[in-house]
Amino acid sequence: MAVRRGVDAVTWLSLYTLAVFVIPSWLVFRPLGSAGSVSMLMGLGSFAIWVLLSIGRPLPENRPRQPMRLMLALFLFSVGITYVIAMSRPISRDEVSPADVAILAMVSWVGTLLLAGDAIPSMARVHVLVWRLVVGGTFLALLGLAQFFARQVFVDRISIPGLTPMTTVELAMRNGLVRPAGTALSPIEYGTLMGMLLPIALHVGFHHRNLNLFVRWAPVALICMIIAASSSRSAYLGAAIAVLVCMIGWSRKQRGLVLGLAVGGLSLVFLVAPRIINSVTGMFVGAEEDPSVTSRTDSYGVAWFFVERNPFFGRGLGTFLPKYRIFDNQYLQMMVSIGIVGVLLFVAFVVATFIQLARVYRACEDPKTRDLVIALIGAAAAGFAGLAFFDAFAFPMTMGTIFLVLGLGSAVTRLTAHPPPVDERPSLAGQVADRDGLTR
Repeated sequence: MAVRRGVDAVTWLSLYTLAVFVIPSWLVFRPLGSAGSVSMLMGLGSFAIWVLLSIGRPLPENRPRQPMRLMLALFLFSVGITYVIAMSRPISRDEVSPADVAILAMVSWVGTLLLAGDAIPSMARVHVLVWRLVVGGTFLALLGLAQFFARQVFVDRISIPGLTPMTTVELAMRNGLVRPAGTALSPIEYGTLMGMLLPIALHVGFHHRNLNLFVRWAPVALICMIIAASSSRSAYLGAAIAVLVCMIGWSRKQRGLVLGLAVGGLSLVFLVAPRIINSVTGMFVGAEEDPSVTSRTDSYGVAWFFVERNPFFGRGLGTFLPKYRIFDNQYLQMMVSIGIVGVLLFVAFVVATFIQLARVYRACEDPKTRDLVIALIGAAAAGFAGLAFFDAFAFPMTMGTIFLVLGLGSAVTRLTAHPPPVDERPSLAGQVADRDGLTR
């Protein structure tokens, strides 16, 4: 059968990646308010496309088990219950719109996962999307380095016809050093994202041998440089968690190479910019005196005050506004907004994700695919750990990337269980047409 060229899921998800990384989420279509960011609208489009592709499609025989998606469905059901409860009780008018936006954001992220998991046609196309994800991360790293050395935001000059800024962006500082944020809303979000992208960039460096040596490893170098310069605990801990997870699945040669690069990189930073090393050390040694840390620890009592009033299903996703309290901890925020049931189901979703990907890793025999799976596990571990550092559900760049990574994991689960014929790559339009009986 001849290959049908055209737009497929990877094309759409590549555009989604472009929207997430390049177009700042604070630029929105004004009539839609905070629901009008380009990435959210494209995520909702992903959900709509997935629904269209699923209509009338029979479930495949012997489809692989995906406990991640089962637990995600249960989590979403609990979120729906909290929304109904919130809208059924007396509620402040300024809480209604954020609750609606929170539900739309969740649908947008889930749509990205489902479309990637079900519509990417082959492992070759998975690797194309992985490379494009790393290219986006390289752009963000270059932008962050420019902000760090030039001490300018740059993104405040972005103007896109039809989009309106919802907030102003300023240069953040810590210990006299610039805290770059790229196109993100916060340096913490930016740092978490860089930590997530590092293991995926390392996978490209190790296995995308169709690229020359410089192109393969330049993203790793740039991402490591911006992590070192980020002055962000979320970046340091996320990168450390990601690499430690990957160490479990890497070969001895890979471990030695990464450890050598880490030692060499840290030595270079110490020689060229010892102030960065001192700043990083101070962030952890004097953490008990850091206002950002004490604010987080003081939030536990405040959170429990609200949890006691709505312990099981919370007060409703999106209804606990920043004017009440900024927890800087998404898990704590979830305890208040979706209750104990919702948090337990989210934790079950996280655990199921790692169990599913670990099974794929053990069953897979292709070295390149195995390395990709361990990179996705590392990226997911960094992302889920990063949720403890900020109220991540309000930051679409991080959540969009997490769900895209999980979607790639779902796609690999499907494709390694039942590989498609190598000569077929149906276009997205062709898949929709086939569902409607327009082509046979």
